[in-house]
Amino acid sequence: MRIAVMGAGGVGGFFGARLARAGHDVAFVARGAHLAAMRERGLTVRSAQGGVHLPKPTVTDDPATLGWFDVVLFAVKLWDTELAAAAIKPLLAAGGVVIPFQNGVESIERIGAVVGREQVMGGVAYIAARIAEPGVIAHTGTMARLLFGAVLPSQQDAAREVLAACKAAGIDADVADDIQAALWIKFAFLVALSGMTAATRQPIGMIRADVDLRATFEAAIREVWELARARGIVLPDDFVAKQMRFGDGLPAEMRASMLNDLEGGNRLEAPWLSGAVARMAREAGGAAPVNATLYAAVKPYCLGCPRPVT
Repeated sequence: MRIAVMGAGGVGGFFGARLARAGHDVAFVARGAHLAAMRERGLTVRSAQGGVHLPKPTVTDDPATLGWFDVVLFAVKLWDTELAAAAIKPLLAAGGVVIPFQNGVESIERIGAVVGREQVMGGVAYIAARIAEPGVIAHTGTMARLLFGAVLPSQQDAAREVLAACKAAGIDADVADDIQAALWIKFAFLVALSGMTAATRQPIGMIRADVDLRATFEAAIREVWELARARGIVLPDDFVAKQMRFGDGLPAEMRASMLNDLEGGNRLEAPWLSGAVARMAREAGGAAPVNATLYAAVKPYCLGCPRPVT
């Protein structure tokens, strides 16, 4: 397959490298020092699952120079969604599809508004990976899975073709029967993890061990569960309890990438995570006070390091 990776960070870099190693025609879109390093030294993935080095990957900062593709793996930060969607329109000229592997639950609609709804599928990535240094992706742990699925019946053949490509590359992947539900399942836990680790500047071990922090974490998940059900997303009655058990099984040092961004002085995805829960709850005539508070706690940092008020 011809596969474009829009955003060669942890998610895009890891899975794109594996697809390229398997012989697929993969092109990466990157920028800045990461782009320069990939051009000079290639792309390296460090992982307990086995490292990958692409000595001369196809990489650019201008998607319009690449031609058409069967699929675009869309893995940019949430604040770049609309600009990045506009940039990939030339890649879809032959009828290719986009699979967003972003955080949040609004990517299908946001990208579809730019490139056309019929060309956007749904996707969920389960992995802890980051740019350790320009040109190098570091994968933490062993979890590395892709779940994606058709939003429209016309996309079902494309979903099966992407699955075959992933399987051939040794990627743990599957096609979801209900990709919307899968998005909300990940969203619920991620909202709580990102909001709580960023607001407290602590990993999950500290949060789940403290009775007050644990109760707040659970309440954040419950608000997302209630919102999902109100929007017609089918999540089971024991969903919150299952998510808490999942959290109990994670390494104590686990933290959301948003805490890394906060400590690094980078922009935050909070407006599309806890902030989105608060917004969507208001739009539905309800409230999500825990997530609204978590969003407020990090709001001064959402554009990066805040400047002193004068």
